[in-house]
Amino acid sequence: MLITGGSGKLGQALRRVFPYALYPPRQTLDLLQPASVHAFVQQHRPSVVLHAAAYTSVGKAEQEQQQCWETNVRGTECLVEAVQAHSPQCYFVYVSTACVFYGDRGQYTENDVPHPKNFYGLTKLVGEYVARRCPAHLIVRTNFVAREPWLYPQAFTDRYGTYLYADDVAQALHGLMADRVTGLVHIAGEQTLSMYELACLTTPAVLPVTTREIALPLTMDMTLQSVRLAPYRLTRGDPVDHPTA
Repeated sequence: MLITGGSGKLGQALRRVFPYALYPPRQTLDLLQPASVHAFVQQHRPSVVLHAAAYTSVGKAEQEQQQCWETNVRGTECLVEAVQAHSPQCYFVYVSTACVFYGDRGQYTENDVPHPKNFYGLTKLVGEYVARRCPAHLIVRTNFVAREPWLYPQAFTDRYGTYLYADDVAQALHGLMADRVTGLVHIAGEQTLSMYELACLTTPAVLPVTTREIALPLTMDMTLQSVRLAPYRLTRGDPVDHPTA
């Protein structure tokens, strides 16, 4: 199994669930260098690829569109093309985002039409269609944070999601991949929370703020539901012990 994005928040959680997988650093597998990607995939010929690497800063993406596009779209294309060339039967899992939706109403399902409000969401949506080139693919939309103290002094009271922690998502992916689920699914928490409410779970001293105080095209209501899966529980406290694959 090959997992990209191993140094990210989700990647760190995935390491605990899939300890035997390959987690190559950028020096070994550079998604912006086709020759690097083809050489790595040709050498290892993975039967499963979990593509979690991404440019994820919504704000910076508006100013760094080329960099965001190269990472989220061209990087995914390089990986898919290498898989098609060297491991065509590979099960390809792509981690996407609730930001593929506009965010004006929330509770989006797999049947709703995507309409990104920002450039980051656009690149992740295009990446979904690239991932679909693999016959055995799973596209997962979700929204999560690391189980750690909130990184900022403030959090939005008017931006919502069906949030999970990264280790919750890693465990959900473990179950879906064990069952070889394909197509499009939403991994959603069972509870709607504002970002402020979410932040308070780990950092009670965080201060409330509204999005009116910033000028970014944010997806306001990122709540998801699924027509295929039951909602997942946002686990409280320390990470639970996950079974390893």
